[in-house]
Amino acid sequence: MRRNRRLLSLLAAFSLVGTAIVAVTTLAAAPAQAAPVTIPNGTQFTDTNGNVLHAHGGGVLKVGDYYYWFGENRNANNTFRAVSVYRSTNLRDWEFRNNVLTQASASELQTANIERPKVVYNASTGRYVMWMHKENGSDYGEARAAVASSATVDGTYTYHGSFRPLGNMSRDITLYNDGGTAYMVSAGDENRDLLIYRLTADYLTVATLVGNFWNDGNREAPALFKRGSTYFMLTSGLTGWSPNQARYATASSISGPWTGMTNVADSTTFRSQSAFVLPIQGTSTTSYLYLGDRWAGAWGGPANDSQYVWLPIAFPSATTMSLTWYPTITIDAATGTVTGEASSSYRITNRNSGKVIDVLDRAVTDNAEVRQWSWNGGTNQKWEFRDAGSGYFRIVNQNSGKCLDVANASTANNANVVQYTCGGGTNQQWQWVATGDYYQLRARHSGKCLDVVSSGTADGTDITQYTCGTGTNQQWTRSQS
Repeated sequence: MRRNRRLLSLLAAFSLVGTAIVAVTTLAAAPAQAAPVTIPNGTQFTDTNGNVLHAHGGGVLKVGDYYYWFGENRNANNTFRAVSVYRSTNLRDWEFRNNVLTQASASELQTANIERPKVVYNASTGRYVMWMHKENGSDYGEARAAVASSATVDGTYTYHGSFRPLGNMSRDITLYNDGGTAYMVSAGDENRDLLIYRLTADYLTVATLVGNFWNDGNREAPALFKRGSTYFMLTSGLTGWSPNQARYATASSISGPWTGMTNVADSTTFRSQSAFVLPIQGTSTTSYLYLGDRWAGAWGGPANDSQYVWLPIAFPSATTMSLTWYPTITIDAATGTVTGEASSSYRITNRNSGKVIDVLDRAVTDNAEVRQWSWNGGTNQKWEFRDAGSGYFRIVNQNSGKCLDVANASTANNANVVQYTCGGGTNQQWQWVATGDYYQLRARHSGKCLDVVSSGTADGTDITQYTCGTGTNQQWTRSQS
């Protein structure tokens, strides 16, 4: 009997130790508490492995402590490669998880365009359901909605096919889960109409048309969200890849009545198009984050070269919203606060000529020439200094959102200086080095200085890099513009 008691005591002790080990293991596996992070705007993002992040036209779903970001990952010819998903606790550091839908998922996806994937969770079926816009890969004549689902948020999704909901054309899509009842919004009738559908209980197809509230409104890129008792529908106009004026409508019920459309942001929505609005609910507040795409098609590039624009939405009243441009934003996912850093743009003036650094012809394309020109106040002559770490800056053109770049990362004298999509290259990182009352701009990769060729003083004189010296054609000042 005494031996049995001793055995029971030992078993109890081992049980406590095992429980402690499980508890420690569980704690170790939990994600770290999110801390405030700063995110640059108008750039490509990279994942935690340093690869360019492809979640274009996408949406975000929070599951537990993680935000999951789904989006388009395209081939060089803009056709469908995959729907990729990434996850993050702080909305800056994104871990690639999976290509949840690929060309191999179904025969009709082998030559297709898949755009604007959005995912919601169906609590009654325990499945994650994705809706997206599907085309045939060669034109935009199909105008179909497609559906897929999975038992896990970042697992392989089963493709359920594509169709025209209730016989209507369906292009740009978004989803909204309103307390268990799900809705799909899509552009129909050659993008002239914006239709709201209620989904069936399993979210796999359309149950009914709630309404066509903007007949012949010519709106696309819908993003539907609710704040308090007000629903907001944020949309874009129809200008192809080129950005345009965002507009929004409000209602106290998804079934309407909806207001007319009201302008928000500037005339190009800061050169972006709406993709999604993400509520960030924290311990202190709930903020609403505008997620937009700066499509590379606007400057002739492939979709996978597109950039992201994320901005906090302000609400002057319960039924109005506003967007302000910020070059960087700070997100505290734990408290739910999102703040923007006020834009500081500069004109950068050469000591020798008195002229400023200018992107020729206000171009927004990669490799556009950077020259000197007389100051005229244009946004192509205004530059933002963005911290790149270790005392270096990326110098970003306000007009194009592109970076001051030594072409092809050359280290040679007279290597051309252009603008190019911002990335991680040290040929886009510059040190602002004092030389008396003036400054040199030294390229990190080469150690050479930004130089006005042959000390020219005429408009249009080229700017290159050259071995640093004492010439005033390598000396600059900056002043807020």
